[in-house]
Amino acid sequence: MSIKGNTRTRKIVVTIILSLLAMVFIYPLLWMVASSTRSLEEIAIQGMKIFGTTPTLRYYTRALSAFPFLLYFRNSIIVATLSIIFAVFSNSLIGYAFARLKAKGSGVLFLIVLSTMLLPGEVLLIPRFILFRDFGMLDTLYPLFITKMFGSAFFIFLYRQFYSRLPVSIEEAARLDGCSYFAIWWRMFIPLSKPIFMSVAVMEFMGTWNSFTDPLIYINSDKWKTLPLGLAGFQGTYSTDTNLLMAASLIVILPCILLFFFAQRAFIEGVTFSGSKE
Repeated sequence: MSIKGNTRTRKIVVTIILSLLAMVFIYPLLWMVASSTRSLEEIAIQGMKIFGTTPTLRYYTRALSAFPFLLYFRNSIIVATLSIIFAVFSNSLIGYAFARLKAKGSGVLFLIVLSTMLLPGEVLLIPRFILFRDFGMLDTLYPLFITKMFGSAFFIFLYRQFYSRLPVSIEEAARLDGCSYFAIWWRMFIPLSKPIFMSVAVMEFMGTWNSFTDPLIYINSDKWKTLPLGLAGFQGTYSTDTNLLMAASLIVILPCILLFFFAQRAFIEGVTFSGSKE
């Protein structure tokens, strides 16, 4: 058999294996979709089967009307949008400084920043709670996004790696035109940062949209609850209504699925470019 034939056979085998693994991982999601369109009697009869009944969307309507979805959705959108804006630009500026401003001790400072990734998130819960309590920000949305203004070690690392790979000639040409470091970042590096922007935006959205611990700690009233917190209360009330619970869960995770589906190319490009060697 020729080398070309061996390569084709190998690709077919790999495709089959990956397809089977994909079905294993996607099966729970398909079962959620099927259960959200069935009655409780049909769920009990069908068990783990995906097909075999006539689907209906009335349980989605009931799930949306069972709790203040639009209020929680608004709060989640506000938190996610502001978190993305702050995370994208603050980490970009810090990453640009580490990549291009070769000041004395910058390497040591960068290692200190990276070392903060070793701290468990639980260690910061009490200090942050005390800080926001003293600022009078409890039971507001501020604690859920304001910390994103000060950078994240992982995102700073991604930006630094991304900017380190950009040609130095771009920066040198801008300096000859009299641009300051900030102007270079704003006018030259920002327009070239679409891939890493999309990567950071997707990861930040996923983390913020699905965050449950922070809203649970800082939010007390229904007015400021986000969707994960509202879904937890929904689960406590309708824990026996599997169809309603699956419908509400799918509605909450749908934005994450759609965002990654449409932004996956830019997301992978940004992460790959940042992680590759110079």
